[in-house]
Amino acid sequence: MSENTYPSVNDLTLEEKASLTSGGDAWHLQGVEAKGIPGYMITDGPHGLRKSNSATTGEVDLNNSVPATCFPPAAGLSSSWNPELIHQVGEAMAEECIQEKVAVILGPGVNIKRNPLGGRCFEYWSEDPYLAGHEAVGIVAGVQSNGVGTSLKHFAANSQETDRLRISANISQRALREIYFPAFEHIVKEAQPWTIMCAYNCINGVHAAQDRWLLTDVLRDEWGFQGIVMSDWGADHDRVASLNAGLNLEMPPSYTDDQIVYAARDGRIQPAQLDRMAQGMIDLVNKTRAAMSVENYRFDIEAHDEVAHQAAVESMVLLKNDDAILPVAGDAKVTVIGEFARTPRYQGGGSSHITPTKMTSFLDALTERGVDAKFAPGFTLDLEPADPALEAEAVEAAKGADVVLMFLGLPEAAESEGFDRETLDMPAKQIALLEAVAAENKNVVVVLSNGSVVTVAPWAKNAKGILESWLLGQSGGPALADVLFGKVSPSGKLAQTIPFDINDDPSTINWPGEEGHVDYGEGVFVGYRYYDTYNKAVDYPFGFGLSYATFEVSDVKAVKTGACTATVSAVVKNTSNVDAAETVQVYVAPGKADVARPKHELKGFKKVFLKAGESAEVSFDLDDRAFSYWSEKFNDWHVESGEYAIEVGTSSRDIAGSAVVELDGDGKAQPLTEWSNFMEWRKDPLGSKVLEKLRAEGEAGRMPIVPDNDMTRLFLDSMPINSMSVLMGADGKQIFEYMLAEYAELTK
Repeated sequence: MSENTYPSVNDLTLEEKASLTSGGDAWHLQGVEAKGIPGYMITDGPHGLRKSNSATTGEVDLNNSVPATCFPPAAGLSSSWNPELIHQVGEAMAEECIQEKVAVILGPGVNIKRNPLGGRCFEYWSEDPYLAGHEAVGIVAGVQSNGVGTSLKHFAANSQETDRLRISANISQRALREIYFPAFEHIVKEAQPWTIMCAYNCINGVHAAQDRWLLTDVLRDEWGFQGIVMSDWGADHDRVASLNAGLNLEMPPSYTDDQIVYAARDGRIQPAQLDRMAQGMIDLVNKTRAAMSVENYRFDIEAHDEVAHQAAVESMVLLKNDDAILPVAGDAKVTVIGEFARTPRYQGGGSSHITPTKMTSFLDALTERGVDAKFAPGFTLDLEPADPALEAEAVEAAKGADVVLMFLGLPEAAESEGFDRETLDMPAKQIALLEAVAAENKNVVVVLSNGSVVTVAPWAKNAKGILESWLLGQSGGPALADVLFGKVSPSGKLAQTIPFDINDDPSTINWPGEEGHVDYGEGVFVGYRYYDTYNKAVDYPFGFGLSYATFEVSDVKAVKTGACTATVSAVVKNTSNVDAAETVQVYVAPGKADVARPKHELKGFKKVFLKAGESAEVSFDLDDRAFSYWSEKFNDWHVESGEYAIEVGTSSRDIAGSAVVELDGDGKAQPLTEWSNFMEWRKDPLGSKVLEKLRAEGEAGRMPIVPDNDMTRLFLDSMPINSMSVLMGADGKQIFEYMLAEYAELTK
């Protein structure tokens, strides 16, 4: 073998092929060094590199890792609605992987935030699959543009932590296709992630790692995925079944390569299948060789910190700004309350816990900028009862301040990988402190730190301003100072609805399941799809976010461009004297449909920066998927003919204008049978011709006449035609046999 020729599966023994399908240790591929296949490192993301200092020994250590840039987790970054910025984050992450000789970084996670209590909501992108896919694709494309692999996870339906290793997510085919698959599908088709990580859970009773329909039929055959599938750590329970299903790599190793050898020899694994799985591993190694061959690379710490800074700025969502209390005036007397201002919660807990290259708290940022502010911690960052002395100190500090910045939120003990939250509420001691401070000073701004939404309504009256800052990564302190003091206007938009109460969420009735399964009974009505369709009051709607500027969206126009496609355009204008960004959102609202469909669904967005008084035209191309639903009847996507409203606005409930297009539809029709009802016959192009001929034959006296009155029609519309004899006896039997015979003639 020449130096420039990479090995293939044909160069390997059976034992060597088997070895490639399991890790070398917890963080390394199992190479075949004698054949020129190195055992490269793979390690955690998804919002920065978490390379354990013990990685060389194969141990799992969640808290001791090499310094790396901690970017905002997806909870924050998703609120940026800025794919270009997210791409920059991905590029930076790859550079750090090159320095640390990491071939694949594990992330992003694009599972749907089905319920806001989900323990890993902080590292997932949205309740909306379109937004999740069109944002997170930036991480995949950005990382891989620098020759490092990503691992899109967790495929699929991993929306809770409760019983996560065993739970069966029982989901309809339609809900899978419309809600839980599309983010994965979009990223696969647009960016081809080098690896995909399967989930722990079962889907409809089958472990994801052993689900051939999931890993091969859908992922590879339908979507064209070309990379490898690895297990989540410990998700592979039967290596033979998993290999046959399409799982290339078990992680970490179970040291059972001999089982694969035996299975291949006795025919339980076909040679061609083992070759495909092993060749995938070789291909992965070959993709990473160039980047892993770079020596003495050092990334620019300051440059990456600046990317993290910008990402943090755009992650914040301004929820409330009464009396224009923000931005804080430069000469204002400021009091800062809350331990989060001094000890920021900048990331989630669990496998994504990063050691940052630097860390600047909000208080540190104020000091660096020469801002003289009082500070009182007010509470401790735990779930212990309140400390009266800390509370009294905070209330005293609030006296006489022009503005009180209160940093409240969820301590790490309240949300993490491994468990789901039990409540949407913040700790009671923080709410009590807010009430006490507000009683002393009405000019309160609450700055939230949390990985998923918290209830706001019960305490909102005590705050003139509310800034949802999520988890902001290592540069959250300077970014907060920029936004709070008006250096830049907030531009974030909610990627997740904030309900009034957890019991308002449609998934709650089935959350988190029982006796080893959880029913996704809400179907496609997840998040705003439920709230908006059924006119349920929410505290803050999906896509919402205020600015220091004001904007106007107008001149909405839509044009049909094909049988199932359209374009839409609008003009957005900055009507203020503040330079700022606005995110224009496009929702498609179907007309009358054969199935229950959401009121509208996000199908496009664009973030536009406009100087004061500036305007711009934005346009969107809407393909057939923008108008389709998954039909279980056709087992395919289906666009019905008819009218569709295309709405343009700044949140799901702030629609500035809409336009209607009339689409032809995709023309799909199922063959009619004796089990088709009269309504289906009337709607079908050929079936309607049969009914016209039947009516003519009846009027001519050659066939029985089908009764045509309102009550009979109601019965007939819902009855299969083979039941005509129930209404008409022998005449009914003659009618349905005639219909079938005429239809057969038309379809020859």
